[in-house]
Amino acid sequence: MARRLRIPKFGSPVEHSSLQIFAPMSIPATFDRQTARSADAADPLHRHRADFLIPQHEGEDCIYFTGNSLGLQPRAAATALQAELEDWAQHGVEGHFAARNPWVSYHERFTTGLCHLTGGLPHEVVAMNALTVNLHLLMVSFFRPQGKRRKILCEAKAFPSDQYALASQIRFHHLDPTTDLIEVAPRPGEHVLRTADILSAIEEAGDTLAMVMMGGVNYFSGARLDMPAITAAAHAVGATCGFDLAHAIGNVPLSLHDWGVDFACWCSYKYLNSGPGAVSGIFVHERHVHSPDIPRFEGWWGHDAERRFLMEETFSAMPSAEAWQMSNAPVLNMAVHKVALDQFLDAGLPQLRERGDRLTAYLEAAVLDVPGLEIITPSDPAQRGSQLSVVAHGFGRSLFDALSAAGVVADWREPNVIRMAPVPLYNSFEDIARFHAILRTAVAQHSK
Repeated sequence: MARRLRIPKFGSPVEHSSLQIFAPMSIPATFDRQTARSADAADPLHRHRADFLIPQHEGEDCIYFTGNSLGLQPRAAATALQAELEDWAQHGVEGHFAARNPWVSYHERFTTGLCHLTGGLPHEVVAMNALTVNLHLLMVSFFRPQGKRRKILCEAKAFPSDQYALASQIRFHHLDPTTDLIEVAPRPGEHVLRTADILSAIEEAGDTLAMVMMGGVNYFSGARLDMPAITAAAHAVGATCGFDLAHAIGNVPLSLHDWGVDFACWCSYKYLNSGPGAVSGIFVHERHVHSPDIPRFEGWWGHDAERRFLMEETFSAMPSAEAWQMSNAPVLNMAVHKVALDQFLDAGLPQLRERGDRLTAYLEAAVLDVPGLEIITPSDPAQRGSQLSVVAHGFGRSLFDALSAAGVVADWREPNVIRMAPVPLYNSFEDIARFHAILRTAVAQHSK
């Protein structure tokens, strides 16, 4: 007989050892596969699963929990890419103006979708470059050390590329990362940063702080930062504030303009499903967009679009985030991006987040039903997105390998953490019911 779960009402906690389970809405009452399948059938957003190509394992869809690393391929991706190849073949260079989606203004196709996902205004967002490239370009504008105001604050053990970028920018200004990079760590014995500790560190740094730059959702723990509070605290001491949204965009609701965030950047190959190495994007608040003296590196695609092809010697900035562009759009790289953004516009990010909360709560219950595992991601839905990070105490990588062999595509992070992302666009309750059975078997086998 299937064991029934006790599911609380929205927001009410159920104690489970030292952890709590929150259920934003109803989730299946058991881990029975047919019950989970019925829950999927009753969910109007489950239809989006059919819009993706899902890798196979022994004749069945694999259980794909790595959308926080690389999202699945939309079925429409090949058609979108083929259209650009056909226009290139037919028009050659004239495709810049004669293609079905003229290449000269290709980046403008993404504005509506990016506004939906970021809470930015149309002149505050643009798709361009790659994530760390954009982070460096933005720091040219927003990390401007002067006198004793020379420090950057970030989270300890940020995503390594962010750490490299921050440290190298500090050295570029002839400063020392060992003294000028403040890294805020969780308290001893804890895995997740407390908002109070971040705000305290900002206040303590005071007028020595030039910039705060943190991951909006921590890649390792899956914890979601209080971005509005951090932004306000940074501004209160006179520092700029920006976020790496690689694990946040398409995952959690954002209101960058209303929060007053100075800048942000992201990739589009994780929750945005735009393909490996797909185009990045940036947000620059309008108060900076309209600042005539803000420093930036300049290139011809940031120049006044009406005069771009006059080949003028003096740069005239676009009155938007497009001014940070340096080169023309990488069309083949971008071709899938519009498909992916349109899927979010169709489904609606708030609706997807609600579904993601239910999927994550169901996955959380599945993991907690198996002894010997610890979830380090916050249990409160307001403090996480669609990710759970699980500590495989005593099992090591052998448990992860057993899950992989059974068709579970998850992510291993040293020394002993398995990251899983139940993405609401294509994951299902049935995926999680299947995973529960696989996990129980794997843990039982590796506990002997």
